[in-house]
Amino acid sequence: YATDGPVYMRFGRLAVPVVNDPEGFEFEIGKGILMREGADVTIVACGLMVQAALEAAESLAAKGVSAEVIDMHTVKPLDEELLVASAHKTGRVVTCEEHSVIGGLGDAVLAALAADPVPVRKVGVNDVFGESGPAVDLLAKYGLDAAGVERQVLDFLGK
Repeated sequence: YATDGPVYMRFGRLAVPVVNDPEGFEFEIGKGILMREGADVTIVACGLMVQAALEAAESLAAKGVSAEVIDMHTVKPLDEELLVASAHKTGRVVTCEEHSVIGGLGDAVLAALAADPVPVRKVGVNDVFGESGPAVDLLAKYGLDAAGVERQVLDFLGK
């Protein structure tokens, strides 16, 4: 509301858990949120994919993989400072978005890391025609649930 200029906000229809403490949370455009610290891989997620990333990180921890999770709620401007610091800490980045892998969060992360790159894998909707159906079923079909994120991270790490 207080932003001077055009703003685009994307909302899903699927009810999702609240991942930020409503009492202490302050939304700031362009500032990502470190949701979980880790050492082996950084998972950068936005929207409903934040919950999937957190669930995947919990499951990965049980398998000995320490995943850092960032809620990158603002794609533009992107919190490059948080992203680059985390990417260099873990050495690998997985982006998660309920969106096409073309032109979204993954591409913004790749652009931000281009000057000093680390390996990146984009998890999202590949270049396919969209479908209609129950949201939960579609998320699972496209690997955009916690199990799908976990599979992609393990594959990316060669495990």
